[in-house]
Amino acid sequence: MNLTISKGNMTDDPKIEVVGEHKKVSFSLALNRMKDGADFPRFTAWDKKAEIISQYSHKGSQLLITGHIRTDKYTNKDGKTVYTQDIIVDSVEFCDKKAKDETTGQPKENPSDQWMNIPDGFDSEIPFN
Repeated sequence: MNLTISKGNMTDDPKIEVVGEHKKVSFSLALNRMKDGADFPRFTAWDKKAEIISQYSHKGSQLLITGHIRTDKYTNKDGKTVYTQDIIVDSVEFCDKKAKDETTGQPKENPSDQWMNIPDGFDSEIPFN
């Protein structure tokens, strides 16, 4: 099975390009490692997904991407074979988009961004038998 799920921030503004009869956008996401540092894999989206990503995202946008890995090769100007690896975007979710309050025009607070309000007297010891 060839499946990747990645969530990270765009490292640059996406730029759409035309390849034959298709539209393509390539970009990198900064993916935090579990302990320290980050990785910067390259992603490629085609056609409608490319249009949507280039229209609704920018440097710093947080995306959740489901995709698959594709390895290609080419011969460089020195005659050496170079291998590349891209993650082809199958689906994308824009994680930092916030809905606006219709009356004020200000961004609504996202309840999932806040701690849960646990009522007083809640018994934190739940039996697991």
